[in-house]
Amino acid sequence: MAVNNLSDLYLDKLKDLYSAEQQILKALAKMVMAATHRELQDAFEMHRQQTEIHVERLERIFEALGKSPRGKTCQGVKGIIEEGAELMRDGAESAALDAGLISGAQSVEHYEMAGYGAVRTWAMQLGYGDQAELLQQTLEEERRTDQLLTKLAEQSVNLDAEELQSDDGLADLPRRRAASKRTGGPRQSGPPAERR
Repeated sequence: MAVNNLSDLYLDKLKDLYSAEQQILKALAKMVMAATHRELQDAFEMHRQQTEIHVERLERIFEALGKSPRGKTCQGVKGIIEEGAELMRDGAESAALDAGLISGAQSVEHYEMAGYGAVRTWAMQLGYGDQAELLQQTLEEERRTDQLLTKLAEQSVNLDAEELQSDDGLADLPRRRAASKRTGGPRQSGPPAERR
């Protein structure tokens, strides 16, 4: 599709997002089954259901524009999904796999947030206020999903993945650093010269 003006760019990016959402729907079904943390499975399932609504919103926009949503493959999301599929195929340990799935999912979320932010702005500029509102709803849902994934990663999934580290002394390093920060550093006695 030739992109000669903002209307063309708007339509092209909408098609890109439509392709992305279709790919994400398929990937999320696999991610729900691959994840081992119950909360992560629930988050992926919730987002899969939201993604169905995102597709419906885009279809409403295409119908209003009198255009087809088909005809473009989102290469960016395709690559991110392939990386996640590779991680699942490689048989990562369950907690490490969950951490990797979150990372991949957040890469997709950030791609979508950038895309939805752009098309929302273009819709407003082109005078498509109703479409801009639909796009803003999706953008907000993508942001909330990203925030939820961050919370899950920080509060449980990454901590469980950290436990998988080998016993080469590195596994305790982050905990020692965190304990050191909480207590003001390791306890040392004697004058400064004796600490060396």
